[in-house]
Amino acid sequence: MTTDLPALADLPLFALVAEHRGFRQAARASGQSASSLSEAVRRLEKQLGIRLLLRTTRSVAPTEAGALLLARLRPALDQVAGALDVLNELRDSPRGTLRLNVPVSAARSFLQPVVERFLTRYPDIVLDIVVDNNFVDLVASGCDAGIRYGERLEQDMIALPIGPRTERFALAAAPAYLARRGVPQHPRELLQHACLRGKFLSGLVFPWEFERDGQRLTVDPSGPLIVTPTVADMAVQAAVAGHGLVYLFEDWLAPFMASGQLQPVLREWWPRFPGPYLYYAGRRHLPAPLRAFIDFVQAANEDGHPHRADRSA
Repeated sequence: MTTDLPALADLPLFALVAEHRGFRQAARASGQSASSLSEAVRRLEKQLGIRLLLRTTRSVAPTEAGALLLARLRPALDQVAGALDVLNELRDSPRGTLRLNVPVSAARSFLQPVVERFLTRYPDIVLDIVVDNNFVDLVASGCDAGIRYGERLEQDMIALPIGPRTERFALAAAPAYLARRGVPQHPRELLQHACLRGKFLSGLVFPWEFERDGQRLTVDPSGPLIVTPTVADMAVQAAVAGHGLVYLFEDWLAPFMASGQLQPVLREWWPRFPGPYLYYAGRRHLPAPLRAFIDFVQAANEDGHPHRADRSA
């Protein structure tokens, strides 16, 4: 077995593929081609004289040797990245790429003004925003940080409030639909109505939850349309067209209710829930773009002006 220095250039590429469990996934996260990553791993395996990855047509996974190498390699790579990034902190303005994984709701509501102000403050930072409603492993996804609503945050993650601290789900329908089918007076009556539903990419359909005076109810109505959050506008437009009731974030439906295209339904039952958090891995050194974003969010929180969309627009 040889350990010539040229293999050092292939080590971070191996780590990238191993952590993403696939060449195409690693290629998307890094901007490199899958073929170049595959060649780097083959070159490293030949040089070390041992197989590092098990490859099938459907998946890639580290061998015992690959897992051992990755476990020892990752802290070293983090140290190297941290050492180089220290130089970034000496600049007048940090530069680099910050990759955020965010849900559709954040992208549609409060995130836009946050992005605009942050880019104005840090013109040398590139924001790479991945909109994804599935809770993902930040390292495996190649993201530096994410935004989620607090559920299922891993223990080694640090969470920082971002956006509105309290939100509501709202229920609404077009006046024409309500005139034709009647206005529900209780959540259970929704079982007799056409409801426009949402679902996760896994296929699980969202339940509709309601709360009033400490009483909580969950209903599972049916209807003519089921969509994923990425195309929630389709459900809103179907509601405006009179095809049924829609249940979404209040901020999403507010413009349509203000214009009269949709009418609030069961407002006293709309449930409130805590606002979102920025979460990131708790490690000693943070990349300068991420550190700048964290400081930016913390400053807004301390000023008492949490980032959120302008509802008056």
